[in-house]
Amino acid sequence: MAKDNNLMERNNVIRAGVMGGNDGILSISGIILGVAGATTNVGTILLAGFAGTLAGMVSMAMGEYVSVSSQHDAQAKVTKIQTAALATDYQKEFDFVEKKYQEIGISKELAQQATKEMMDKDALVTTVRERYGFSPNSVLNAGSAALASFISFPLGATLPMLAMWLTPTTYREIVTFLAVLFALALTGYSAASLNGANRKHAAIRNIVAGIFTMIVTFAIGSLFR
Repeated sequence: MAKDNNLMERNNVIRAGVMGGNDGILSISGIILGVAGATTNVGTILLAGFAGTLAGMVSMAMGEYVSVSSQHDAQAKVTKIQTAALATDYQKEFDFVEKKYQEIGISKELAQQATKEMMDKDALVTTVRERYGFSPNSVLNAGSAALASFISFPLGATLPMLAMWLTPTTYREIVTFLAVLFALALTGYSAASLNGANRKHAAIRNIVAGIFTMIVTFAIGSLFR
């Protein structure tokens, strides 16, 4: 069980890191291309990107902390409810688990035996898992997720800012655009790998979101040139 908890915690931190980096790439590319549409002054463009990076770091970290904390609070409430249910009507919880196993095709005798063995070992974990789909022993660390986002957001933001800074004026918008799309494809693919989703679809979805964001912000910025 400890290994399962460590794996879940590690995956949660990796997820937060990947999503933080993804948001850093997408958000800051939108900001700097929007400003690039309004001015050719690279100092102004990078200053806007730097300000957006500072804001994004705090925003992403706090968002992760609140999200994971809220999930933890909800799980704690469910665990408390289920503890009371076992104390007041153990047989009802036993019957629920046994019936659930029978509904997926397990014979009555085998379902009863399996339920008894698991309930005897840990009734709370068994009933919480079967009723609500999670283990009360799987506690996620909100601070770790927040720290991962706080660090990965500026790392993601660095890519579009470097592309904008290092590329000659004539080509910097298109080079930044292409560099961002490549990075978004990688983060979309990585996030899907962690979540078990379709990697190709996730990468394409991320690319489309990036294209839309950068085109819209650049077009709006161009109105003020």
